Amino acid sequence: MKQIKTIIASICRTLLGIVFIFSGAVKAIDPLGTVYKIEDYLKAFGGTFTDLLPAAETAAWILIILECLLGVCMVLNVRTKWTMWISLLFYCVMTPLTLYIALTNPVSDCGCFGDAVVLTNWQTFWKNVVLIILAITLVSLKKYLHPLWRGWMEMVIAVTLVMVMSSFMIWTTHHLPVIDFRPYKVGNHLPTIMEDYEPDQVEYLYTCEKDSVRETFTAENYPDSTWKLVSWEQKIIKKGYESPIHDFEIINANGDDITGDLLESENPVTLVIMYDLAKADKSQMEKIIALYQNEETYDEYLVYNDSTPTDSLDNEEVDYYEIENTSNIYILTGSGASDVEEFAIEYPSLAEHICTCDPVTLKTIVRANPGVIVIQAGTVIDKYNLRNR
Repeated sequence: MKQIKTIIASICRTLLGIVFIFSGAVKAIDPLGTVYKIEDYLKAFGGTFTDLLPAAETAAWILIILECLLGVCMVLNVRTKWTMWISLLFYCVMTPLTLYIALTNPVSDCGCFGDAVVLTNWQTFWKNVVLIILAITLVSLKKYLHPLWRGWMEMVIAVTLVMVMSSFMIWTTHHLPVIDFRPYKVGNHLPTIMEDYEPDQVEYLYTCEKDSVRETFTAENYPDSTWKLVSWEQKIIKKGYESPIHDFEIINANGDDITGDLLESENPVTLVIMYDLAKADKSQMEKIIALYQNEETYDEYLVYNDSTPTDSLDNEEVDYYEIENTSNIYILTGSGASDVEEFAIEYPSLAEHICTCDPVTLKTIVRANPGVIVIQAGTVIDKYNLRNR
């Protein structure tokens, strides 16, 4: 029996550790995504929670490092008795919180696995129910846990992990995520993804009355005019799905929707993303102005030999060719009219190139403010953080 309990404790410890490592790792790949998700929650909760927005980045970093540290310590069986209690406390907080989120639905997905694995709020809640059961089981079997590492080695592992994770996230923040889990990654053909959706299959039910008798009918067996319609309802027979790109709409200064024109352009289109003009890194403005002043007339991009775009650049024959860098350049922002007006006054040479787009979409497109994405014939051929150009 002791051996069985030791095995059960080891399984619970390992499973919890793997989940923590995976959750922390995918967040570390895209730390700004975690910051944005925390900000979304704070804005959705409203009230005094919005006062905590400046602390979102700090909270995101603490969460990522904590998850990775707990996961590694559990898998390596380091300080397991400490980590199991912290894990139990973690899920004692997160489980009721995710239940509340599932019931109220302030944000569509929790972001617990970043953009790598998108879960609904109810899926997240049930995931946490399973994990808290594992944590409770682990605590109840704590006497069967036998740490493999003790003393100074525990400190070396913890300090090394924190330093490595912090360095990696600093690098990622100043560049772009090393793995792009979002639909705007290089190689994706955006129009194809935008068309990939399926509407809900619905059935209309009509409640009608005749001679004080009420019955429910469908459109196929709707009764004659001797029946009086009392009410009707819409019933979803089969849930459809929404395209991951459903709110990509670019509006120019004249109020025209130019999204289709830009996606159909055979010439490369450079989109400078500044989702929030007030928060944008203004030290990069010289680089943006240089694009328009044609200080670097030509740049090199990948294009298809085949005229039919596909979803990925992988395994495609490509050519290098030169394009004029000043053609088709636009600044996309989600800022309000007052911020756009102030920006236009401060940078008059860029005023006519400013377009608006949903700020959440812009944050999804590129994790930089400002960042750049280059599209040709609807296919993303390049994207980068302006800090590194």
